[in-house]
Amino acid sequence: MSWWQTVDSTLFYWINTAWSNPLFDFFLPLFREKLFWAPLYLFILAFALQNFGRRTGMLVVLGLVLAVGLSDFTSSTLIKKNVQRLRPCNDPMLQNEVLQRATCGSGYSFTSSHAANHFAVAVYLGLILGAGDKRIRAGLLVWAAAVAYAQVYVGVHYPGDVLGGGLLGSAIGWWVWVTFRKRGWLP
Repeated sequence: MSWWQTVDSTLFYWINTAWSNPLFDFFLPLFREKLFWAPLYLFILAFALQNFGRRTGMLVVLGLVLAVGLSDFTSSTLIKKNVQRLRPCNDPMLQNEVLQRATCGSGYSFTSSHAANHFAVAVYLGLILGAGDKRIRAGLLVWAAAVAYAQVYVGVHYPGDVLGGGLLGSAIGWWVWVTFRKRGWLP
């Protein structure tokens, strides 16, 4: 696994340091903020209720909440606490080299809960909304990838952490969609 740590650390350096720029320095820390995305979440709620009706719209939202809850619990409680990988901003070998653009936090790094949660949302909603227009699905995946990239850029996760989180969230988003579809709860 030392080769993976070498690749992960090298990619981390490129994203966090070598590819720094003032535009990303301003915007990417915002991608970590819950309130920054609040208008999008309110839009999703209103869109679901408006376009799917009250019952189905509420089931869409329930599935979304379930997908995020499962991805967050799995990432934060089951995986992070067992893997116990230090964040790059807390790693004594890297601390002085990390450009820290956000609060580091004291928790562990693998898997990224931000990546897991946003990919769960993107895959779940992409499967519901992207059936008629693949650009919606692609847009949601690009959005989740941008949030994941931001975690590395601000110095709180390695690329492998967001990759693991993205895969975890995608699997959970897909599983919730399949489960709800089989029960006839989704359009």
